[in-house]
Amino acid sequence: MCSKENTLLPADATIIYGLKADYPERCKQEKILYKAYEYFVDEGCRKYRLTYEDSFSAYSDAFLSAVQNIINDRFDGHSSLKTYFYQIFSNKCIDLVRKNTTNKNEVHKAAPLPEMLYQLPDSARDIIEGMMTRELKATIKAQLEVIGDKCKEILLLYEDGLTDREIAEQLSYNNAAVAKTTRLRCLEKLRTKVLV
Repeated sequence: MCSKENTLLPADATIIYGLKADYPERCKQEKILYKAYEYFVDEGCRKYRLTYEDSFSAYSDAFLSAVQNIINDRFDGHSSLKTYFYQIFSNKCIDLVRKNTTNKNEVHKAAPLPEMLYQLPDSARDIIEGMMTRELKATIKAQLEVIGDKCKEILLLYEDGLTDREIAEQLSYNNAAVAKTTRLRCLEKLRTKVLV
């Protein structure tokens, strides 16, 4: 029986052990890992034709997933950390490409409600828009209670005008990028619940 040998590089081992260590060391190694492969963002733009924001979001998601997998011993060390991280990143990019393609197709199928509204007289249009706004606000408020306290908190802080950096400081995230990724995930979670 053939078994694959562990190919863990010394630098990878340092990062992995550091991520499983106490808080200060974990933060240090997270920053090292995050900075080491930031160029993946440009690769996502080039290879998958994503916008910078989408590629950055995929990178941040991949970073969070990789760190969680390492901490929870789901990284087996049969590949380099770079290869492992890139595979997660690549999958996130592909998911975004699929999502963007699906969303574009959905846009073409959707009924042009705003166009129909503009065909109404001003007074009727104002009443309908007001009703839609109140209904949407009520739905969002109800769904904020459902999506979880962390998501609710980060979205409300952002709504209050805090930047991702300020949110990261207030909620003890490692950096603004992690806060932004978390916020965007929560926003997507809320969006899917509101649009259902």
